[in-house]
Amino acid sequence: MASIETLTLEVADTTAAHHFYTAFAPDTQVRLRASEAPTTGFRGFALSLTVPRPADVDALAGAALDAGATSLKPASKSFWGYGAVVQAPDGTIWKLATSAKRDTGPATGRIDDVVLLLGVADVSVSKRFYVDHGLAVARSFGSKYVEFATPSSPFKVALYGRRALAKDVGVPIDGSGSHRLVIGGAGRPFTDPDGFAWEAAVPAPTA
Repeated sequence: MASIETLTLEVADTTAAHHFYTAFAPDTQVRLRASEAPTTGFRGFALSLTVPRPADVDALAGAALDAGATSLKPASKSFWGYGAVVQAPDGTIWKLATSAKRDTGPATGRIDDVVLLLGVADVSVSKRFYVDHGLAVARSFGSKYVEFATPSSPFKVALYGRRALAKDVGVPIDGSGSHRLVIGGAGRPFTDPDGFAWEAAVPAPTA
């Protein structure tokens, strides 16, 4: 399992979710699947869109809110750059971020990276689990943050402590039930220590 090939969000209403993502960020390659699996509160993950400029953060946040998202953190400067956090109508949390603090021009419309942020009970345990399943560590900051190398994948994946991720995106840590997320990659299906499900990636249907 050397990389993430697909990310599938499980949503109650695929038609409504499709309309939202078409308006918000149609180039993320995230898939949708109908599900009524019960879920409450924080689902233990967020998706991050890394963009070139603060204007891109503002544009994405504005598009998301216009399409029905809820603001969890308004756009603002931070130690790391400039960012905002929104929650889609289907419940998925999206972090919009750039390392640039100064706005040097209009929005580019470009998304540099789509990063899956997994909030886990024990970063060290999950790091060992994923290394054993074929992922190589790109960056690691002790037991606080791990980013894996996925050079051939349309997505990156990183680990936070669950509490730290909840704080970062501005929600309470509590949550239960389904993650409403399925990760696709090469190899056999498995479930990680925090209940995130991986399945064999299936190519997208052609028109």
